[in-house]
Amino acid sequence: MATTRRLKRTAVYLTFRLAAGVVGILPERLAIQLGRLAGRIAWIVGGDRRRMAIRHMQRVGEGEGAEQQARRMFMAYGRYWAEALWMRPRRAHSAGQRVTVDGLDRVTAARDAGTGMVFALPHIGNWEVAGTVAVQEGIELVAVAEKLGSRRLVEWFVKLRKMLGIDIVLADGSRDVFRKLFGVIDRGGAVALVTDRDLSGRGVEVEFFGEKTTLPSGAITIGIRTGAPVLPVGSFFQDGRGHFIVVGPPLDIPTEGPMDLRIATGMAALASALEDLVRRAPDQWHLLQANWPSDRKLP
Repeated sequence: MATTRRLKRTAVYLTFRLAAGVVGILPERLAIQLGRLAGRIAWIVGGDRRRMAIRHMQRVGEGEGAEQQARRMFMAYGRYWAEALWMRPRRAHSAGQRVTVDGLDRVTAARDAGTGMVFALPHIGNWEVAGTVAVQEGIELVAVAEKLGSRRLVEWFVKLRKMLGIDIVLADGSRDVFRKLFGVIDRGGAVALVTDRDLSGRGVEVEFFGEKTTLPSGAITIGIRTGAPVLPVGSFFQDGRGHFIVVGPPLDIPTEGPMDLRIATGMAALASALEDLVRRAPDQWHLLQANWPSDRKLP
């Protein structure tokens, strides 16, 4: 069994490396088109993921257009992977030049105040490109990432993200992770967390798109414990090449009172801010897994 798992992990790693080699030799526009084509194919064979994507689009409020938006979501997800695999160190700077930002003043205000900041993002567009904003403004940036089973694959993903100026801390449930993140904030840097999916199952209950679920509370907890503003951020694809980033106003989180109540209030504000970001471009929201309790009860 252990040998089978190792072989499977090696196969997945080699597949990603092969894909990066193929996509990496293409012009950027062609790489994007190839990614969107891969998304179309994934839609055709999507099965349960396709059904789940349609369900999520119905939650967002797409109604009769939910299936069409879900199809576009698969294409956007294909584009995300194509861009990630296409990226090389020599391309990172030019890619950063095609990023426009709404709300950059909120980032620079936190930088100039020396408070540090927390970026709370949904899985939308190419969320990793948001790291270029911090780099361009001279801000240290660390992101929290899921700890995958394959060590080689994790190391490679960490390397890819570092091309965009993003250092990675792997979420392993230890207190050492929070110590590292608090250290970044203390130095006036930024911590980025993707906050629209509760992987651990230990999140805080919120109402999200009209239905109760749990979301990870790390961004809010760090903001409360450090005093750093928590900024909701969305990174969206533009037509053709380039990205448009939206930095929302700091979440309104109580500064006094019981910790659990402060976290609950902050989480409600976060869920509302994530809804606003997703509704800007629901077809770029790459949520293909069960994310609400009722999803997991489906046959």
